[in-house]
Amino acid sequence: MSIFIEWMTILLKWLYELSSLLGYASYGLAIIFLTIIIKMLIYPLTWKQMKSMRQTVAIQPKIQELQKKYKNNPEKLNKEMVELYQKHNVNPMGGCLPILVQLPIFYVLYRTLFNFSNYIGDPSQAIFLGFDITQNHNIVLAILAGATTFIQVKVSTAMNAPLTQNNKKSNQPDPAQTTQKTMLYIMPLFMAYISYTVPSGLALYFFTMNIVTIIQQIYINRKLDKDKEVQAA
Repeated sequence: MSIFIEWMTILLKWLYELSSLLGYASYGLAIIFLTIIIKMLIYPLTWKQMKSMRQTVAIQPKIQELQKKYKNNPEKLNKEMVELYQKHNVNPMGGCLPILVQLPIFYVLYRTLFNFSNYIGDPSQAIFLGFDITQNHNIVLAILAGATTFIQVKVSTAMNAPLTQNNKKSNQPDPAQTTQKTMLYIMPLFMAYISYTVPSGLALYFFTMNIVTIIQQIYINRKLDKDKEVQAA
């Protein structure tokens, strides 16, 4: 793992030099650049994630019908579910890919910041907007990370809301919508807590990640809506 920490340190130092060329030398700004680069690299996965989520919500009534029809036959239910997913080109695991890809990055960045004082010559370089990116318990960034997580989940829920109207009309509970409502309140609290306990640089990473994700969600949703309109025409 030390080799990955070394690579991350070199990358942050390079981005630090880039921030210096822009007139504001800061490792905090380097972390923001790093976050944007990562989000751009995994954009194709984010696209697939959102498309898969929309498709999954759209076929919820059919899923519920199968669950009701084959509730006493799990083997038949699994077979029918697989066929349904294949028919509508839905990958039930598609929504997990961006998260799985980012988990190793979270860990490596955490370990890098935890030992960052060993890699920089001047401790003042770790200061960004008045806080030390290597120190824990930054309440401001924790609140910002939690608040932007709430907005991100809220935006995602609002985008999928029109697709759940059929479920409401049938008076059937929508598991996807129930899960989203739970996530709306649990995830922000969880993210705020995590951001408070990790180095501030990682909390800054979470905050920036949320902002970029919200922007990408809005853009992708509009593009998917436009593609749907074109197909309908």
